[in-house]
Amino acid sequence: MNKLLGLITVTLLAGFAWGESYEDQVRERLAPAGNVCVEGQECTTATVAAAEPQSSEPRSGEDVYGAACAACHNSGAAGAPVLGEVDQWSARIEKGANELYASAINGIGTMPAKGGNASLSDEEVQAAVDHMIAAVE
Repeated sequence: MNKLLGLITVTLLAGFAWGESYEDQVRERLAPAGNVCVEGQECTTATVAAAEPQSSEPRSGEDVYGAACAACHNSGAAGAPVLGEVDQWSARIEKGANELYASAINGIGTMPAKGGNASLSDEEVQAAVDHMIAAVE
């Protein structure tokens, strides 16, 4: 039950970090995937959504941290180690950066994979981990 509550908290906090309200997130998840139009009939419901341009530059570790990680790692929500708290990070850092990368990319405990933002590349997540490690050293 505590893990479920933690996961719900992390999910909500991640949504707040990205600036979307919970209602907006639900509305987006429940929106129809498309429209069905019959050939030869007027199709008034079809729309074409413009794709957002994708930046070829990965986001910095600090930017990714602020957008996807800070909600939990600034406060310690759901047991997340707090940024800059040496006693909370030292044992984790001793396991090595690759272990931390794997945990951040795949998720661990109540933390979802990539902090709940599947659009992040592995490299962006690694940069965020490096940012958190640097805050301790």
